Amino acid sequence: MQLSPTKEVFIRRIAKFQEELRQRNIDAAMIRTLSTFIYFTGIKWLRPSLLIPANGDPVAFVARGEEDGFKEKTWIDNIVTYTEGGEVMARVSSLIRKEGYRTVGLEYGIERDAYIIFYEMFKRLNPRVKVVDVSDITYGLRMIKDEYELSYIKKAGSIASGAMKHIMDRIDIGDSETDIAAEIYYYLYKNGSEEPHVYVNIGPHPRVHAEPFRDIRVRNNVFVTVVIGADYNHYYANMSRSIFIGTNEIAEKALQCMDEAYELAVQLTKSGVKPSAVMKEIDKVYEKYGMTKHAVKGYLHGAGLQIEEPPITTIIPKHRSIELKPGMAIAFIHAPILLKGLGQVKKEDTFIITRDGDLSLVTG
Repeated sequence: MQLSPTKEVFIRRIAKFQEELRQRNIDAAMIRTLSTFIYFTGIKWLRPSLLIPANGDPVAFVARGEEDGFKEKTWIDNIVTYTEGGEVMARVSSLIRKEGYRTVGLEYGIERDAYIIFYEMFKRLNPRVKVVDVSDITYGLRMIKDEYELSYIKKAGSIASGAMKHIMDRIDIGDSETDIAAEIYYYLYKNGSEEPHVYVNIGPHPRVHAEPFRDIRVRNNVFVTVVIGADYNHYYANMSRSIFIGTNEIAEKALQCMDEAYELAVQLTKSGVKPSAVMKEIDKVYEKYGMTKHAVKGYLHGAGLQIEEPPITTIIPKHRSIELKPGMAIAFIHAPILLKGLGQVKKEDTFIITRDGDLSLVTG
């Protein structure tokens, strides 16, 4: 049974966020990233623009003509309309000047609509306003999931698992990376995903972020690695698997190494543990199999409104020191083993850290 959030859920989130703003003497925050916009409003809406004051009700900015449809899908009552994209920031700036805000938060990130051009435009229109980063606040709130969020992630995990089982029995000599991806996308869309992500890497040349190529095809003596990010109601679960086509001693050793590292990570990852501690033990497995120089550093990332969100141990080293807590959704082992001439090896599932502090498997 899927849970549905109530208006009170979003009001509580806004209240927690506003409390953080007040503690840091930030007058308001302008939310332009889609994932955080969904977190506070409950809907996906392009282009996302939500001004949250430290005190008072949030204000959404939508294109003229969209306001009725927007109000039907969200709890936000205060709406400001605009007629073209360039007008959005002018409307925002006008409201900021009217309210006398002096310090305004933005999210510094790599997500869609968090482009540097908007940051520069905002500063140019608001030269007397101090701009600060509030991404640590938003991600801090988002790392611990509500029950309804966890229910969506579990459903996404079920879809991802079905897609992986579906494709692994169908990979054959001659298939291109785009052939494989197309088959997976078809399954994901048919089973409830709206914005899935699929990566395929066929050897011999390993690629960490393997968006599929049409001219790379399955042949003998290569790895085929499939990464699936299935979403349900905007929440993601992540799953990766590798198979080797043919027989090769090094390939067999790499698969054994990854299996052992994965099982060790499952044993060690729990509430109260820092990713850095688990990474040290996993490194011993890589060393045992002679794979240290081939393994990408890091092992875990968060999952939720983004397929990959904090903590992201492969990208941001300081996240390796974040203590894991109940309510987190995490995916590991995210970092692959890269073998020149063969491809990449990866085994990854999404887990939830339960209230008891243990792991609950979402995919697989």
